[in-house]
Amino acid sequence: MKIVTADEMRRLDRETVETYKIPVLVLMEQAGMGVVREMERRYGELGQRSIVVLAGKGHNGGDGLVAARHLLQRGADVQVFLAFPADAMRGEAKTQAEIFRNIGGRIADPSAFDRGAFRSALAEADVALDALVGTGLSSPLSGFAAELIADLNAARRPVVAIDLPSGISADTGEMLGAAVRADLTVAFALPKRGHFLPPGSEHTGDLQVVDIGIPKRAVEHAALPLSLFTEGEAVARLPRRPREGHKGTFGHVFVVAGSRGRSGAAMLASRAALRAGAGLTTLACPESVLHAGEEKSAEIMTLPLPETAEHTLAARALDLLLSASKNATVVAVGPGLSTHPETQAVVRELIARLTVPMVVDADGLNALADHLEPLRRPHAPMILTPHPGEMGRLTRLGTREVQHRRIELAVEFARAHHVVLVLKGARTVVATPDGRATINPTGNAGMATAGTGDALTGAIAGLLAQGLSVEDAARLGVYLHGLAGDLLAAERGERGMMAGDLVNGIPAALRRLSPMSDGPPHRLFKRTRPDGATRSES
Repeated sequence: MKIVTADEMRRLDRETVETYKIPVLVLMEQAGMGVVREMERRYGELGQRSIVVLAGKGHNGGDGLVAARHLLQRGADVQVFLAFPADAMRGEAKTQAEIFRNIGGRIADPSAFDRGAFRSALAEADVALDALVGTGLSSPLSGFAAELIADLNAARRPVVAIDLPSGISADTGEMLGAAVRADLTVAFALPKRGHFLPPGSEHTGDLQVVDIGIPKRAVEHAALPLSLFTEGEAVARLPRRPREGHKGTFGHVFVVAGSRGRSGAAMLASRAALRAGAGLTTLACPESVLHAGEEKSAEIMTLPLPETAEHTLAARALDLLLSASKNATVVAVGPGLSTHPETQAVVRELIARLTVPMVVDADGLNALADHLEPLRRPHAPMILTPHPGEMGRLTRLGTREVQHRRIELAVEFARAHHVVLVLKGARTVVATPDGRATINPTGNAGMATAGTGDALTGAIAGLLAQGLSVEDAARLGVYLHGLAGDLLAAERGERGMMAGDLVNGIPAALRRLSPMSDGPPHRLFKRTRPDGATRSES
């Protein structure tokens, strides 16, 4: 499922009209009908319901007026409030307003109502429809429109947003002035970046995408670089488990992790690799850490290594690591290694000299900050998994800027250093060296707890060990990791989730994705065709 910017969507709309000769009024009709269908799916029969529509002067307002017309035809009590003078409406939106009036619809513009009248209507409404402004927003909403949005949010009525919650940037998800907080957003043709990037993701509510007739050929020819990684794609990338397979068939993950007081990170990564399906896992860490009596898993092999006085990896460990890595399918480097200068030097040299695919996280990334030379030279296939703070250290940018430019920064870094980059956070971004990126739909706030990043490192490494490409291992690992968290949240709630729970939940997530699963599929949204039928995205 492709994800578009406002400009990409405008180009698709223009090509649909100019090249394929599909009139705007036809697209608008499909859009408005799609909104009503999704409202009915969510709220049931709408006849006799009270509906308030807040409409703008452009295409978004026109879509809302089509929806208002169909709601009126179903017997609903519909009131349309314009945020701008009626004489400011142009083109297709003006046509839709005339049609709505001609069939008996009520439209009030700012000269005919005040905020008190709008508030009173909202107080009696069963559902409110936000059709103020969509992807065309380029400057902050202010004045009367912003005041009406404040009233809409304060009314605490169910709100359905058309295409995008008004006030949310289609490209960055940021609030441009006031912004509607929707319970349901009905997007047209393709989802927009702002649906998935905070705070837009928090304002979107449930997302449904409806087909309004944009030709598939136009989307294919657009070569859009950003996609949503869907359940169908996750299922298609699951590693095969041949019946005749043995532990060697499913790969050997070599985990270089841990230091005194941070052995938990090493164990989480090692256990997650096994839970994700790897056949063998070896944990290499300072000798005293392995002998400290801290909890270990019997299934994990170990390699004690020389250590510094502070119980971190010593320079003498390098040759042992390079030798042992020759027997591995993939190496995971970083969780809990510490930022000890001697250890960091070992990590940089190890990354530069490894010849097998690797996943680099945590203190492995800290070792590369201000020392990117190993990435500028030819290197083995590599996945980097920074959180925003670590990404800031790699790029010498502040965390705020990293969050503001998540997609662009991930793509730029992946392309410049020929790595797969997993920028973690709400809606994790996975970028590849060819300039493409995916947004992950799974995961929840309960996963914002210590150790979940270590679990992700192990899960990705475990999938990579089973023969997936670095791109597929990263995308599937992120999806699987988030799905495990979602299943746990559904069972126990988000509060109190721990990384160990998440690791133990990976097999359930794998089973949910398996074609043999008895459970219902995990979905972020469905796509709806013009005829009202739904199909799962894959």
